[in-house]
Amino acid sequence: MDGSARASSDAAPGPPPYFRGNESSLVSALKTLLFFTILMVTLPIGLYFASKAYIFEGSMKMSSSDSYFYAAIVAVLAVHVVLALFVYVAWNEGSPKGKGKHD
Repeated sequence: MDGSARASSDAAPGPPPYFRGNESSLVSALKTLLFFTILMVTLPIGLYFASKAYIFEGSMKMSSSDSYFYAAIVAVLAVHVVLALFVYVAWNEGSPKGKGKHD
C-alpha cells in the first residue's frame, strides 16, 4: 500500500520552472500597453478641447455648434493615429533587431 501511494506522489508534476527572460518581455509589454492606454485616454480628449477652444472658436471664429463637430473629427483622427502606432509598436516588439536575411 505504501508503494502505490508513494509512486503516485512521485508522478505528480512540480511547479513549472521559473524563467527570468519571460519576465522582462512581460514587463516590457505591460509598459507599452500602459503607455498607449494613457495616450488613448488623454490625447483625443485634450485635442478635442484644445482644438475646439483655440483653433475652431478662437482662430477661425466658428460657432459653438460647428466647433463641436470639427473638434470631434480631430479627436477621432487622434484615436486612429494612437491605434495605428500601437499596432506598429506591438508588431515590431517581438521581431529581431538586426537587419538582413536570417537563415
